[in-house]
Amino acid sequence: MALRHRLQQLAPLFATLIFIGAASLLWHQLKGYNWADIRNSLQSIPDWKIALCIALTTANYFVLIGYDWLALRSIHHPLPFRQVAFASFTGFVATYNFGATLGGLPVRYRVYSSLGLSSIEVMQVAFMLGLTFGIGEIATAGLSFVIDPIVIPEQLNLPFHTVKGLGWTLIAITAGYLLLTAFIHKPLRVRSYDIQLPKFGVTLSQIGVSVADLVLAAGCLYSLMPPDFTMNFPQLLGAYLLAIVAVMLTHVPGGVGVFELVILTLTGSTSKEDVVAALLIFRVIYYLLPLLVATLLVAGLSLAKQVSKIQPIVRGSGRIVTSIAPAMLSMATLIAGIVLLISGAIPSVSSRMQVLEKFVGLHVVEVSHFVGSLAGGALILVARGLQRRLDTAWWGAVCLLTIGVLTSLLKGIDYEEACILLLVLTSLICCRNRFDRPGRLLHERFSLGWFCTIVISILSCLWLGVFIYKNGDIQNDRWWEFAIHGDAPRFLRGCVGVAAILVLWTIGRICSPSKAGKSQLPTESDLLKASEIVAKSTRTSANLALLGDKRFLFNEAEDAFLMYAIENRSWISMGNPVGPPERWPELIWSFREMCDSHNGRPVFYQIDADSLPMYVDHGLTFLKLGEEGRVNAREFSLNGHHFQSMRSTRNRILKAECRFEVLPKEQVAAVLPLLKEISDAWMAEKHAAEKGFSLGFFDEKYLMQFPCAVVTQNGKILAFANLWLGANNEEFSVDLMRHDPAGPPGLMDYLFVELIFWGQQQGYEWFSMGMAPLSGIEDRPHAPMWNKAVGVLYRNGDHYYNFQGLRSYKDKFRPDWEPRYLATPGGIALPQVLSDLVRLIGREKKPGKLSPSSKNSDE
Repeated sequence: MALRHRLQQLAPLFATLIFIGAASLLWHQLKGYNWADIRNSLQSIPDWKIALCIALTTANYFVLIGYDWLALRSIHHPLPFRQVAFASFTGFVATYNFGATLGGLPVRYRVYSSLGLSSIEVMQVAFMLGLTFGIGEIATAGLSFVIDPIVIPEQLNLPFHTVKGLGWTLIAITAGYLLLTAFIHKPLRVRSYDIQLPKFGVTLSQIGVSVADLVLAAGCLYSLMPPDFTMNFPQLLGAYLLAIVAVMLTHVPGGVGVFELVILTLTGSTSKEDVVAALLIFRVIYYLLPLLVATLLVAGLSLAKQVSKIQPIVRGSGRIVTSIAPAMLSMATLIAGIVLLISGAIPSVSSRMQVLEKFVGLHVVEVSHFVGSLAGGALILVARGLQRRLDTAWWGAVCLLTIGVLTSLLKGIDYEEACILLLVLTSLICCRNRFDRPGRLLHERFSLGWFCTIVISILSCLWLGVFIYKNGDIQNDRWWEFAIHGDAPRFLRGCVGVAAILVLWTIGRICSPSKAGKSQLPTESDLLKASEIVAKSTRTSANLALLGDKRFLFNEAEDAFLMYAIENRSWISMGNPVGPPERWPELIWSFREMCDSHNGRPVFYQIDADSLPMYVDHGLTFLKLGEEGRVNAREFSLNGHHFQSMRSTRNRILKAECRFEVLPKEQVAAVLPLLKEISDAWMAEKHAAEKGFSLGFFDEKYLMQFPCAVVTQNGKILAFANLWLGANNEEFSVDLMRHDPAGPPGLMDYLFVELIFWGQQQGYEWFSMGMAPLSGIEDRPHAPMWNKAVGVLYRNGDHYYNFQGLRSYKDKFRPDWEPRYLATPGGIALPQVLSDLVRLIGREKKPGKLSPSSKNSDE
């Protein structure tokens, strides 16, 4: 398990090495060709072919909506078509340009989470997308390989020279899968997992959508091929399918180098410069153009949301745009930086350079080219900060893009490049309010995936420049020579400048103080600071910080903090941050960065519904844990038929000469030995073990910090509960509640009733009864898997925990129920997160069934 996790971590590094290998093989493939031949081939492609490619690309992206549409219907969570189309378009654009792991999955997670899907449902959607593509790929490849198989080039030295046999095998696999879906309707057991196959009609739809997608995508490339291209369409389709498989297996972002290498190897065409030209145009139309459209779409929705007259039209898109804008604009900015670097490597158009020489002079051209290259390198680095929503990254990107637009015009009148940069710049300005997080760029951690993407991007531009000037220009021209047509020296100077930026950036990060934060248990000073902040909190759950079993993350002003604990790789925050709400977003970001720096998973336990949007920005998804009951203390009374039994219990306890009182915290130390006896007797009678993290445990130092409610009989304490008192009399609650098993029945009912009346007299508004786990979660026929599992456990889990009894017990007091959620990265790590959470709260491995008569058992 550890080895597999380590290999997953190193996957971006393997992808980088594969890219380097592919670039070397591609160099070998093209060693007999030069840039002038490729440029001539580019210019010879007719406009009607480019228009046809654009039309096929548009049709293809419409077909791609079918993947998400089928996936959502299969999990019985349909969404409006416009929302499905938006999620599909942005998700596939991100996948094609940056790969599924770095681009597609995070984008879809954010979009679908903002639309109300749980992490389990998003996982199911991702699985169905992969299944649909996979079965379609197999069916399409089978037909292509059988109808007109491609010929395997001899230089590959493979033991076979045709793929026809493979085609029949793939057709047999497709037929077998169709038979399974037609006749087997029960889940298939694979190891410890139950896999529910889609229905036969859905399977046919999957194959239809995937086949249409692959045929249209291959058609886009085929439409750009030269007239003397030696392959027919079925053969190119087969080559395209093999190239896609190679891209998926290597995980190189965008398949850069790998896709081109496979196509060039399998086509076997003698005019490779024409094929390379077709591949370049295909990458611009099929990859870059949709990314720019998606960027404009996000910017347009963000701008429309701010215009009052248009708001009703785009209602409901605000959450989606908020969740996706940083990711999409980060990708667009990265591409803009690559465009500047590629422009710095490609020779300028001679006619345009003559105009510049006449009107602006050589020195302006040279400076603009060098500054443009520097801006490109800097944009690639700044893109990571945009993904993190940094305010400084936004300002940096805006300035760099502005510089890029100007230098593009001054170094070669590259108006095409200037238009792309201007589009990204406009989109960033429209989404200004999405980048409001303070912070320094040098403090941002670069994941291995991002680092490798930057390396691949820069190496790609370097490879292109060296290929263009390989015929002696680099060796013969010195980098310090200046001339209006001195493209090679300008490229070399740009490389030196970009290398200098990378070195300075690295030095700056090394010398910059770490912002990762500390990760040790709190000191006495930390507890003192935390207690001062807790005293100002209106929510009583903040008092869990005083247990001393959690670590603290304070903000810079030290007027707010986040409490958390670590179990394996799960860094679990107990609820929302404590302190002024305006401090919460930055604390959550700091916690996320700290988790990243320690390779941990950020998890937030028991957060309320109002705070969910803050966590959507981090790509987290939500599982409903249950509901917290809160009694309106100011309106509470025992009048009415519902409270008849409770009135009888109260009268009976009073007749037994039991009395209720609240001991000030100064008097708690004197009765601690008696409370300890009661606690031990209660624990023994329940066969229970102390809990922790989200629940208090018997600790003398902890209990002496709070008032204590007690029930006495003839001066002897029979029951107790420590009191949590919120600021401004908004809320009060109890944590540790224990009673003498030998006491009269109904003792805890009496304690609750008297406690609520006491809070009423003190002017408190709400009495929190804590959370009822797994309650209030809908278990409808087509509910998500999480809901169904919870429903079964809620109805049948009394052997482990009295879920229904706890909810019924609290319902006697007529509370208002508020949902509580778990925010988690989701995905395949979810089971491990839940296991870590159970261990963290349990403290002991031996489970015990607890009674609803104590809040210490209700979570």
